Amino acid sequence: MPGIIGTRIRALRKERGLSQDGLAQLFGFKDRQTVSAIETGVRRVTADELLLAVEKLEAPLEYFTDPFRLDGEARFSWRQSGVGQSELAEYEQKASQWVGAYRALAAQLGRPAPLMRRALGLTRTSSFEAAIDAGERFADELGLGAVPAQRLAATMQDELGILVLMVDAYRGISGAACRLPELDAVLIARDEVAGRRNFDLAHELFHILTWEAMPPEHTEDTRDFGGNRVEQLANNFAAAVLMPRASLDAFGAWSELEMDALISQLNVAANELDVSSSALRWRLVSLGRLTRTTAQAVPEAALRNNGGVTEEAVAPPLFSKPFMDVIGASIDQGHISVRRAAALVGLSNEDLQDLFEAHGLEFAIEM
Repeated sequence: MPGIIGTRIRALRKERGLSQDGLAQLFGFKDRQTVSAIETGVRRVTADELLLAVEKLEAPLEYFTDPFRLDGEARFSWRQSGVGQSELAEYEQKASQWVGAYRALAAQLGRPAPLMRRALGLTRTSSFEAAIDAGERFADELGLGAVPAQRLAATMQDELGILVLMVDAYRGISGAACRLPELDAVLIARDEVAGRRNFDLAHELFHILTWEAMPPEHTEDTRDFGGNRVEQLANNFAAAVLMPRASLDAFGAWSELEMDALISQLNVAANELDVSSSALRWRLVSLGRLTRTTAQAVPEAALRNNGGVTEEAVAPPLFSKPFMDVIGASIDQGHISVRRAAALVGLSNEDLQDLFEAHGLEFAIEM
């Protein structure tokens, strides 16, 4: 607990614009070294000092002691469009509770985070071709198969130890990557069409795998189609992961198709690969399978919703099977109550039971 309290004190100090000297004076300490020792977890906070922090920093006691909070630890990068700062901050707090709960409960269950993290050998100065090559190699070396979108989330969780959560996001939020000292997480708005979800998932994967070399901005506006260079690299990587050359070449020679046949094949192939027709079109341009002039000549309306041939979208279940497995095991072992678990995910007890079943988990809640 002292490490958590020190981290929270540091986070509030910075939020209040206080230096360590200023906080030492506020708390009545002799010097800033005492504050430094508390913030780094070297020195334990006494009960009286904790109450002093509650009073002087004007924060509830739970702020300092709740193990599910991530204040001062988590770094988020959001893909969003037109979301206000206060609204985004509110939703980030919700997301923090989910990721924080998973981290804390998994540790209590004896399921530690991965010892090592994977990383891509790319930097801001890397070429787009290098990002494309990295995406192709990722799909190949991790055995994602001919339709990588179908196995990507499971591979991220099982092979890379990345927590993937399908969430009901606020309007305008499509996804996020979250970086913690010992855990990575990706959140995806589950009400998006499958192609958009899959692209966001691969895009956020890039940020996770390159976070130390090129940390993403806190927010990325998805209306900015160009984006900064890091986002452009992420888009090239994501397209290559989801649409490998071999999968696309299996459809034959794209450049030889007349416009109507091209439109039809774009929509059919996009549906088979669980991507959007528009993303597929530009992937073909990057591979030299289509000219930019031909791609620009394709009417946008003809590609909307993959030509309108997709079935009505069915959103995946909330969160993920690994997340719900940890919640269920934690309830079973008494680490969290059913009531708190239901409140955490924003569901009634009955709906929580249904969510376990939706993920294929046998867990009975006593009503």
